Amino acid sequence: MKKDFMFTSESVTEGHPDKLCDQISDAIVDRFLQHDPCARIIAECAVANAIVFIAARFASSATVDFPNIARQVIAMAGYDQRTFNSKTCSIVTSLTEVPSDEECLFPEKELSDEEIERVPVRDQVTVFGFACNQTPAFMPLPIWLAHRLARRLTSVRLQKILPYLAPDGKTQAGIEYRDGLPSRIHSITVIASQNQSGEPDFGRLRAEIREAVINQVFTDEAIKPDARTQIFINPDGPFIVGGPSIHSGLTGRKNAIDMYGEYARQSGAALSGKDPLRIDRVGAYAARYAAKNIVAAGLASECEIQLSYTIGQSRPVSVQVETFGTGRIPDEEIAALVERHFEFRLAGIVQQFKLRRLPMAVKGGFYRKLAAYGHVGRMDIGLPWEVTDKIQLLRDRAAS
Repeated sequence: MKKDFMFTSESVTEGHPDKLCDQISDAIVDRFLQHDPCARIIAECAVANAIVFIAARFASSATVDFPNIARQVIAMAGYDQRTFNSKTCSIVTSLTEVPSDEECLFPEKELSDEEIERVPVRDQVTVFGFACNQTPAFMPLPIWLAHRLARRLTSVRLQKILPYLAPDGKTQAGIEYRDGLPSRIHSITVIASQNQSGEPDFGRLRAEIREAVINQVFTDEAIKPDARTQIFINPDGPFIVGGPSIHSGLTGRKNAIDMYGEYARQSGAALSGKDPLRIDRVGAYAARYAAKNIVAAGLASECEIQLSYTIGQSRPVSVQVETFGTGRIPDEEIAALVERHFEFRLAGIVQQFKLRRLPMAVKGGFYRKLAAYGHVGRMDIGLPWEVTDKIQLLRDRAAS
């Protein structure tokens, strides 16, 4: 792996059309699971100028108002402009109800180890989990900073610090690495949409975003912009309104933003809009959990866990570990520890993380909160796969 390089990652606000679609899809998943924890649901969404399209297949005893959920999410994202808003946009649905599968109705809290073994995955996928010691959240610094900038861009709009901002926005952070470690901030980009043309003028917009967004984000960061850092704020000029009236959106089109900002590998499968019995979603969470605990235990500075699943099997057919030369012990030994002490079977993951019950336990739903600013590395909500509760166990086993 290169030791000296520059890397960039981007994030988007919850008002970006792609993220709007992810939130609608995951809000639908939440609603089903709140009323029926054993529901099976796949929901996809597309948005464009004044129209929302929802396609879903589900098996559940719950009755869900799809258009109402979409309108709630659109309103919460802040869209109240004439060109696109929750009250007047057209919502088209294509819904298919399928028969319930008895094998999916298991009470996961009561499953024995033998019963967990008998629950197979129904999809084929290779998923990845990654962690590194570049940030407090064990995430790569570029995506960590890009998310912080995007969250701050939304925050100053909601708090009326910059009341002229519209919901749509993008950010990017470029980091120079020296000897494999973050060294300096190479570049920062913020794309902010405005409610009206000319309000405020372009010079004031740039100055206020730099002060209220960029400077605030870096107040408590160890590495800060320097005199050579390139800062771009709406480099193409004013960005008026933005959102679905300007560019369309689609569920699952921001996989890199959902995971590691392309600093590490991720599956090509979308995460949002899938119930917890989809291994392409929950397997990625389990892999992140293992990788984060490995790094937190000090067994490596960087760790990637690769899990390969095939239809009809309960366990991954392949578990691979790569520490990129940073491992304190050989990768093969770490892989043996991972297979022995982490749960990668579908029903076991659902049971351990309580994935069917979280939408009922978390106010306002659970999965919708993941649909913006990342499914991993979150320190603002208590994600079960972000817990580092196996540190001592791994240290003890590695030393024995």
